[in-house]
Amino acid sequence: MSTELHQFIRGLPKAELHLHIEGSLEPEMMFALAQKNGVKLPYASVAEVRAAYQFSDLQSFLDLYYAGAAVLQTEQDFYDLTAAYIQRALADNVRHVELFFDPQTHTARGIAIETVFAGIASALRDAKTQHGFSGSMILCFLRHLSEEDAMSTLESALPLRDAYADVWIGVGLDSSEVGNPPEKFAHVFTIAQAMGLHVVAHAGEEGPPAYIHDALDVLQVERIDHGVRAEEDPALMQQLAASRMPLTVCPLSNLKLCVVKDLRDHNLARMLRAGLCVTINSDDPSYFGGYMNDNFIATADALDLSRAELLQIARNGFEAAFVSEQQKQSWYAELDAYQATQATI
Repeated sequence: MSTELHQFIRGLPKAELHLHIEGSLEPEMMFALAQKNGVKLPYASVAEVRAAYQFSDLQSFLDLYYAGAAVLQTEQDFYDLTAAYIQRALADNVRHVELFFDPQTHTARGIAIETVFAGIASALRDAKTQHGFSGSMILCFLRHLSEEDAMSTLESALPLRDAYADVWIGVGLDSSEVGNPPEKFAHVFTIAQAMGLHVVAHAGEEGPPAYIHDALDVLQVERIDHGVRAEEDPALMQQLAASRMPLTVCPLSNLKLCVVKDLRDHNLARMLRAGLCVTINSDDPSYFGGYMNDNFIATADALDLSRAELLQIARNGFEAAFVSEQQKQSWYAELDAYQATQATI
C-alpha cells in the first residue's frame, strides 16, 4: 500500500468504540507497577512478556490479561494507565473514545470500585481540559461469572452515578464468549437500560451468529462489539444493514486470537460493502500489536480499502458514538474538511 495512503490514515480523525483500558497496559508499565506495588509477575522481563503474546484463542489471551491486571492497585495506577492510552490515541488523531473497564477484575482482588472509577475518570477529565479530548466509560460485566455477580457490581456502582454522570455512560458484556450466551445477563441489562444507561455487548467473535441475535433481541443492545460472524447468517446481515446497527470490529485482535488466520481473509470489507455500519478499533492494543492507526493501516493494506471506504469507516465511528447529534455533526464537518484538503494531494 502506498505511503500516501498511510499518511492519509494517520491524519484521519477517528473515534474508538472498542477499547479495553486494561488491555492497553504495556509491559513496561506492567513491570513498573508490579515493582511499585510489590506484585510478583510470572515473567522475568519485558521481552519475556512480549514473547508470551502468542495466543491460540480468546481464553489463552484472557489468562495473561487477568494476570497483568493484578498490578493495577491504586487510583494513580488507573489514572496513569488511562493517561498513557490517551497519549497514544491523540497521536493517532482519535477524537473520542468510549472505553471499556472491568470492575470485577479488580474488586475480586480487593480493589474498591471507587478506586477504579476515580482513576479512569480523572484521566478522561484532564484530557478533555488539556487537549479537548472526548472520552467516556462503559462498565463491562465479565460473562464467565454469574449474573448475580454482575448485578452486585452494578449495585456497587450506582452510588457513584451522579459523581461520574459526565463520563459513565453505559454497560457492556465481555470476557469468555463461548458457553456464556447474552441471555444469561438479560435481567441486569434490563435494569441498566431502565436507568438510562447505554447498553452494548460482545457477540459473534468466537460465539455463533445466534449470540448476535440474542444480544439484539434479548439484551436490546445499541451496538454489537465484534460481530464478525454475522456474515454466516444472510438474514442477520440484511437486518444489521437495514438498521445501521454498529459493529465495533477489531481486525488485529481477530488476527491475534485466530478468529482469522490471515488478515487478507477478514470480512470487514465485505461487511462494509454490504452496507453495514462497520468501525475499526484496537480492542486490547498492548496485547494485539497495535493501536488505532496500526489497525487502520494493516486492514487497509490487507483488504485494499480505498480512501472513500476509510472515510466511511471513520464516519461510522462517529455515527455510532454515544454523543449528541450536534457533536457528531462537528466531527462530520471535520472529516469533510480533511477529505477536501486531501483531494488535492
